[in-house]
Parts: sequence; structure tokens; C-alpha cells
Amino acid sequence: MPRPMSDHISTLTDAARALTSAGTVVVCAHVHPDGDAVGATLGAVLALRSLGIEAVPTLADGRTAPATYAFLPGHDLYRTVDELAAPDVFLALDCPNWSRLGDAEALARSAGAVVVVDHHPDNTGYGHINVVDAAAAASGQIIWRMLPDLGVKAARDVATCLYVAIMTDTGRFSYGNTDANVLRVAAEMVDAGVDAYHAYSAVYEARSASYLRLLGVTLSRITHANAGRVAYTWITDDDLATTGTLPEETEDLVDMVRTVGDVEAVALFKPDTGSTRVSLRAKAGFDVGAAARALGGGGHHAASGATVAGGLDDALMAVLPLLPGGSSR
Repeated sequence: MPRPMSDHISTLTDAARALTSAGTVVVCAHVHPDGDAVGATLGAVLALRSLGIEAVPTLADGRTAPATYAFLPGHDLYRTVDELAAPDVFLALDCPNWSRLGDAEALARSAGAVVVVDHHPDNTGYGHINVVDAAAAASGQIIWRMLPDLGVKAARDVATCLYVAIMTDTGRFSYGNTDANVLRVAAEMVDAGVDAYHAYSAVYEARSASYLRLLGVTLSRITHANAGRVAYTWITDDDLATTGTLPEETEDLVDMVRTVGDVEAVALFKPDTGSTRVSLRAKAGFDVGAAARALGGGGHHAASGATVAGGLDDALMAVLPLLPGGSSR
């Protein structure tokens, strides 16, 4: 079983050396994959394949990758965990701990080595090699920095995947993690051939009518709590069925809730097989990552999430006290 290298600060060179010496590599991100999870995974896979390494992307949950990102090069390469044998190296991306690997955890533990590349501040250092940079806007940004160590030229396909990783985790370059370095990296990717408008349009301007109907329902339910310092809303299984929306299409609904003015934090509650998933976003410096970790989840200062046992009422009772104006603060 891999043990954390607690006495060693892993570098991009360490990670690249492990990956390029492998014959087989499985690449996987966290459960409920978002744009960074998919983009970083596919960018890494394509980069490794360009070196002749047998690299395969897999999913921590579900059997198909989110259709929102089907336009990305390599999206058709995904294989389910049960199709794969233990690899020489398991590359865990954008995933702070073992449990977030979901269905892929056992496969990771059976690998010859585990390389972790992540930007979550609560990463537990569970790999043989751990490259964790909490200052990076996205895990895709770290993979981009690793390309020279891998000996990989920044080809258009790789750059496109990693650009989408950064674009989505910075909220279209609008969040507080959008600094000068992020913009310089994005410019490098455009120089490498990324069509910035196409990437933006494919993710944000190709919504189904079903999604737009669900968006209307979600926004109509916005409720203020904690003396007006928090806004929240929710969706139900019936909402998905009635509107015909796929669960994966709800990924960025919380960002629409975030546009509510004069609040410090927002929350979106979604059903999840006997429990409730909550997505949290901060607007005024509040650390929603700490709130998520208190619930057994995780994430970043301004964007995080967790799963709470029970239905909506149970989740509200657990989450609201942890947010601005809550009784536990």
C-alpha cells in the first residue's frame, strides 16, 4: 500500500520521472468530476500517450464522463474501473484523499506507485509522490507546468484540455484565484493553438432547453437565511425528471446562485441516493472550505462541497450553522 512521503517535498521532476518510467498509467480524478477533473485527466493522458506510454483515463464514479466535456480531445478514451488491470503508476488528479477516488480507490491501492497532483489545501499526501500546490488555480495548471519535465511539447489537444481545466475552476477567469500567472498560462495555451471562444462556447453556450428550465426552477427558490448573509436553493429528483435534465448538467448551477447580491455565501442542495450533496460558494472572503471539511467534505476557500446524510431539512440544519451568521460561528 502506498505510504505518504511525509519526509520529502515531491517536485514536478519526481512526478515526471515516475510517470515516464512506467509502461502503464491509469489517470483518475475525484468523484462527481468537474471541468478541472476532466480537463486535467485528459490533458495528462494525451501528454503521456504522446510519449508512447499506455495511459488510460477512468472515473471515480459512474460509467460515463460528463457529456458537457465530450468535445474535449480524448473524451472517448475513458474506461470503467472494472475494465482495467493494476497499472505501473496510478495518477490521482485534483483529489485530496483516498475516499474521493471512489470506485477507483482499490485500483489505485493495487498500483505499483501512486502519484498525486492536486491543488486542494486539505490534501492528505496519500501517494508515493505528492505534488500539491494550493496556490494553483486548477490541477490542470500544475499538469501544464509539468509538460517540460515530461519532455512533452505543448500540442493543441493537450493545451485545450488543460485550458478548460483552468477556465472552469476560475469561473471563466472571474474568481479570486484568477491572478496574473493564471492569465499568462492561459495565454501560453492560446499560443499553443487553443481556440478560447470555442472552449468557452462548448462549455457555457451549449445548454439544453432542459437545463434552462431547471435553472428557472432553481432560481425561483432562492431563499435568504442567517439574517440575510446566506442565500440557498435546492433541486429535487422530480425537478430533474420533470425538466429532463441530466444530473451532470447541474455542475455550475451554484455559480448562478452566487450572482445574488449582498450575501457572503451561497449554497445549492441536490439529492444523492439517500443523502444530500451541498455545493458552497463564498463571495466576501468567508472560508466555505472549512465549512465543507466540518461536514466531511472539502474544497477551496471560495468553492467547496460535501455530502450530508438525510434529506433537504437535515442538510439545512447541518450546513446553515456553519455559514456566515450561523449559530455555531
